[in-house]
Amino acid sequence: MLSKTKFMLPVLAGALLLQSCNKDNNEFHTTADGLEYRIYEQTGKGKYKERGEISAADSLGAKEGQFIALHWQILNADDSVFVDTRNNPPHLPMVIPFMQPMMKGGLEDAVMMLAAGDSGVFRMNADTVFTQLFRSPLPEHIKPGTDVTFRIKNERIMNRAEADTYQQELMQRYMEESKVRAEKQIKVDDEKIQQYIKDQKLGEAQKTESGVYYIVTEQGKGEKPAAGDIVAVHYKGTRLDGKQFDSSYDNPMSGGEPIRFPIGQQQVIKGWDDAIPQLNKGSKAILLIPSPLAYGEQAPSPDIPANSILRFDVELVDIQKQANQ
Repeated sequence: MLSKTKFMLPVLAGALLLQSCNKDNNEFHTTADGLEYRIYEQTGKGKYKERGEISAADSLGAKEGQFIALHWQILNADDSVFVDTRNNPPHLPMVIPFMQPMMKGGLEDAVMMLAAGDSGVFRMNADTVFTQLFRSPLPEHIKPGTDVTFRIKNERIMNRAEADTYQQELMQRYMEESKVRAEKQIKVDDEKIQQYIKDQKLGEAQKTESGVYYIVTEQGKGEKPAAGDIVAVHYKGTRLDGKQFDSSYDNPMSGGEPIRFPIGQQQVIKGWDDAIPQLNKGSKAILLIPSPLAYGEQAPSPDIPANSILRFDVELVDIQKQANQ
């Protein structure tokens, strides 16, 4: 709650818009191994030209030992996109090592056809892709016997040293862009939380410096925890629409015991690290946590979509002071 893969294993993410790629020509070419494809080379800014049939001797794509940076989309037979690296966090290209193909006519073969800068559309049998390549059952939005389509953009081909540098650049970019998005999101969430407090008639709410709202519903008489103290907290977690996603009271993994964690050690979401120290031992409270202080753009479970404001009804059961550890 709170807290050497082969090429193309289910790190499922990716994207390519291909808005300039000759939409009138929908005819696929087919390799000897049965891979259906259309390849487009970039001829200018935002412009592409179809390369036509690709020779088996073509050597423009990645080779074993090299690394590829790519975006991709995955679409089902109804052309519904269910994976898209441009729109799914972290909104960045994947950097992956190229290895020997795991299956004939699979994604490795597809990438081998793409020179750096090329875009491709590839169609494959869904049952084969998921059983042989991803080694997983078909997702519920994929029907047995249908095809899946991959739209792939090969951003660049690199050696290991280049890939290491590029990944560092991507991480820096991600941190900077995430910070900007979080600053915007927390303002949106703040307005929603204020309205929620008013609509639910929760009474007087206090706000931490970081932006967590908390309402003490039962004042405890003990002291407050400090950084490093081990706390025991009972909780029930819900979305603002009332949907419960977790509870310590009936969690079979913990046997109904409260969760224990050290304050300020980033073992729980930031909203908890900020709000729990505001409570006295024995207190009960409602915590309303803006999404950037919870899971942000991530969706840790189907019950917690991206950018979800979370409500926790908590009880600070015990504090183990740092000096007593």
